[in-house]
Parts: sequence; C-alpha cells; structure tokens
Amino acid sequence: MSLTKKKPALILIDLQKGWEKTEHWGGNRNNPYAEKVAKELLDIWREKDLPVFHIIHSSTDPNSELHESKPGFQMLNEFQPIDGEPLIIKHVNSGFIGTDLKERLDTQDIDKLVIAGLTTNHCVSTTTRMAGNFGFEVYLVSDASATFDRKGLNGEVFEAELIHQTALASLNEEFATVLDKNALLEIL
Repeated sequence: MSLTKKKPALILIDLQKGWEKTEHWGGNRNNPYAEKVAKELLDIWREKDLPVFHIIHSSTDPNSELHESKPGFQMLNEFQPIDGEPLIIKHVNSGFIGTDLKERLDTQDIDKLVIAGLTTNHCVSTTTRMAGNFGFEVYLVSDASATFDRKGLNGEVFEAELIHQTALASLNEEFATVLDKNALLEIL
C-alpha cells in the first residue's frame, strides 16, 4: 500500500534562520541542500493535500541563536505555514515534549510520519525516537536533514557528516526507516 493512501504527515523540524550562523553550532555543516530537499517535500505534501506540521525550537538559553529574542528564532521564509498548517513551538529537543503534537496526530488518525529538518543528531533524532516509541510508522529523510561538527569529550572534533551518518544508523530499523527523498517518492 502506498504512503499516500495512509495519509502520512510531514513533520518539519526547526527550519529556522538561526542555523545560518554555523560557527555558533560548531561549524562545518554537512548536507547544504537539506532545506532544498525539505522544501521539495513540503511542495509535494501541499500538492497532494497531505497533513503538514511545522515545529520550531524556542531555546530557553538567551545566548542561543534560536532564542525568541534573536532573529534566528524566525522560520526560514520558504517554510512559513499556510492554509491552517499548524506551527508548534517546543522548548526541548523533542517535538512531543511540552507540545500537543501527539494529540493533534491522534485526533487526525495519523499513524505515519515523514520527518525532515535540523539537526540530525538532536531534535530530528529525539523526535524520531519518541515517534517510534509512540508506535508511529516513521520515515526519516536522510537528505532532508543535516548537522554540524561536534566536539568530543577529549576535545577531538567529529565531522558533521560522521555525526549525521551515525545518527541515521542509530535510528534506522529501530525507530524509523531511513531513506533519501528519491526512495521516499518511489513509495509515494
């Protein structure tokens, strides 16, 4: 059965302007085309009149680029909700904690989720893990997500692509099916 017959929801996570300041997040971001791919998915979902949920992060840290007092809190222009698409604001990594996301999904009898956004190893991973634990059938789009370099416990730097790939590997077949946009569109 195709995903469209099951009415999958597209969950877009933290597509905000604050990520443009890469040095704030550790520098060297992988997958510079993640937003472009996420926008292609959004356009497809809108064309097929499938449910879309926008989630953004409102950091409690006033120094964060995602704090509501900073310009980086704002969504990227091309991802502004339209036609009643919900905008859910979260204060922690998971789109489910402290929000009504699960209730909204349950009310609409949605049991399949397609997840895209930033960053792979933080909010995307945490939301994906919780979605899988809640029993949703989850598809994480690998080329519609990205992350940044991370500093290890001993000061070593782990490159963004390595962080991205290990996060995806940890999620695949445990919490979600990880696939790229083209593989997802074959299912559609």
